[in-house]
Amino acid sequence: MPNIQLPDGSVRQFPDPVTGSEIATDISKSLARDAVALRVNGDLWDLTRKIDNDAAIEIVTRESEDGLELLRHDAAHVLAEAVKELWPDTQVTIGPAIENGFYYDFAREEPFTTDDLERIESRMKEIVDRDETITRELWKRDDAVAFFRDLGEEYKAQIIEDIPADEPLTLYRQGAFVDLCRGPHLPTTGKLGKAFRLTRVSGAYWRGDANNAMLQRIYGTAWANDKQLRKYLHQLEEAEKRDHRRLGRIMDLFHFQEEAPGAIFWHPRGWSLFQKLIDYMRERQTAAGYMEVNTPEIMDRSLWEASGHWESFGEHMYTTQTEDGRNYAIRPMNCPGHVQVFKQGITSYRDLPYRLCEFGKVHRYEPSGALHGMLRVRAFTQDDAHIFCTVEQITEETIAVCDLILGIYRDFGFADVKIKFADRPNIRVGEDDVWDKAEAALTQALESSGLEYTHNPGEGAFYGPKLEFVLRDAIGRDWQCGTHQVDLNLPGRLAATYIGEDGQKHTPVLLHRAIFGSLERFTGILIEHHAGNLPLWLAPLQAKVVTITSDADDYAMQVVDELRAAGISAEADLRNEKISYKVREHSVAKVPVILAVGQREIEDRNVAVRRLGSKHQKVLPLDAAIQSLRDEIDQRVSSD
Repeated sequence: MPNIQLPDGSVRQFPDPVTGSEIATDISKSLARDAVALRVNGDLWDLTRKIDNDAAIEIVTRESEDGLELLRHDAAHVLAEAVKELWPDTQVTIGPAIENGFYYDFAREEPFTTDDLERIESRMKEIVDRDETITRELWKRDDAVAFFRDLGEEYKAQIIEDIPADEPLTLYRQGAFVDLCRGPHLPTTGKLGKAFRLTRVSGAYWRGDANNAMLQRIYGTAWANDKQLRKYLHQLEEAEKRDHRRLGRIMDLFHFQEEAPGAIFWHPRGWSLFQKLIDYMRERQTAAGYMEVNTPEIMDRSLWEASGHWESFGEHMYTTQTEDGRNYAIRPMNCPGHVQVFKQGITSYRDLPYRLCEFGKVHRYEPSGALHGMLRVRAFTQDDAHIFCTVEQITEETIAVCDLILGIYRDFGFADVKIKFADRPNIRVGEDDVWDKAEAALTQALESSGLEYTHNPGEGAFYGPKLEFVLRDAIGRDWQCGTHQVDLNLPGRLAATYIGEDGQKHTPVLLHRAIFGSLERFTGILIEHHAGNLPLWLAPLQAKVVTITSDADDYAMQVVDELRAAGISAEADLRNEKISYKVREHSVAKVPVILAVGQREIEDRNVAVRRLGSKHQKVLPLDAAIQSLRDEIDQRVSSD
């Protein structure tokens, strides 16, 4: 007679072993309709598994985070079943749920096409309509290997062979399709619903190793209902319009090429935008008490070994050996260099906190398949800062950093920011008691700040726990940018000390802080957030002066000179083209302000001002127009 404790603390008794479906039905019919799985004593179970002992449970519904992940995982299995029905000789490999969707990798000689995706999606909907029962089966490993080999599923057999012999092995059966999976799964395929869409095909190496066979990966998205699906598909359409790579070409900001994968070729306008970001951050950091430094990009391997980077991050580092036999690494991070600056001379506790910052270029090897425009590169610039302080100063410094970060994000139009607390990862340096102290200090600082946060287990840096600042952009996508990390390991590893109030040497706490994170990545996010319509103060080209007739050429150049004298970046367009053509061309290029001049404007010393996105223009005296633009730039606000 199991006693089932519900999340509200109430207990329900059942005379016999009971399933999650039966518990949900006992609570309410509407809950039974929405239920997709069960959490039993913290573990996810199928709704059809029987509970025969006392347990604390939670019904998982389709719109919950766990529920959505389960729907997406089941969608991957339905995808695999559909492909096997359409092309029986295709081998299935793995198919996990991912953020916003799912994928499955297939071994098939003939490439999938867009028409194939339509056929597969149609067959998936048929499988949903069949409402096939999904059953969980326990198998012996050798039996499962033989079963899949008989089916010609060599990849699946390899996966099972790598599973320890004493580990429980579960297969799931839906109709005639059987797949290896830990579960849980929906009770039937009908529970999946039809709020899914196949989106694209790409290549993927077996087990992510370029030395293995190339597979075909089919991606899809799945949601709890049609409304959520439509919203996400609209987001994808908006994302395509806002793609920073496309806008970068239109706005003439940058380009990429094969000779330098993962590195950016900045054009004059793009570099101007990049420098504006640096100038802005330099101003804010100086006001907050940071001192800017510059440290070497290449340093001896011994320093990276001492810091722990060589062991924990070595596979991502670019290295070289010189003729004298010394091994060097191009820096993937700036922190060891900043510790070297701190170590020069004896520092007193009175000098703490000691805040160093740098716009440091770093290089990290990312697999070619992971590169994505400016959002995932191999060479990038960090707005890195390191605060050397005492344990007692962690809370105050953390609160100050959080205030600085959130204020800066607001200036760039990001008002929706979430904070995540990420604790120790599996691969790390330092003893557990040191990690205990670092995590406790950061948690205490968060609690003292009064800021809301969520837990992101196991996602800390290899040297310390961290806060992650996640921005939500204009179309609802989340971007993890800023970080603030407490490090009680690196200063000791690199022998950094200060003289305490007791006259003895002490090891400082090191707080790692980045706000943009990668300036290149932040630039890409910024372009997409604003759809290229950057605020006037940020725009690399702020004004274009266009002539209505050639008689206005001299006046147009005079307007450009006066704009530039006021610190406003401006260019003239004196081409013998229709004014409508010029306005359209510069609007497409996302120039924030277009100033049209003709004979009437010359006579009255006026300009006709048109703002990006507006169909109307306003005629103003030139001096008033310049002052209005200058005020807007100085205030760092967007025009209405």
